[in-house]
Amino acid sequence: MNYIVLEAQTNGNTTATLIDTFSDLNLAESKYHLVLSAAAVSQVQKHTAALIDETGLCIKSQCYEH
Repeated sequence: MNYIVLEAQTNGNTTATLIDTFSDLNLAESKYHLVLSAAAVSQVQKHTAALIDETGLCIKSQCYEH
């Protein structure tokens, strides 16, 4: 099973995305929380992290709005 961490940073009408793939769930969760750690103090208007599996099932997601 593969796990995907999606990061989205939105300012106004512009969204940038970053994607990382992991074969180990613990490593994927570590990356997910690393993204959220940065998002908590980010100056980006909306900073989002999502952890999904290879079938597209969302395991968890969170968005910080500043």
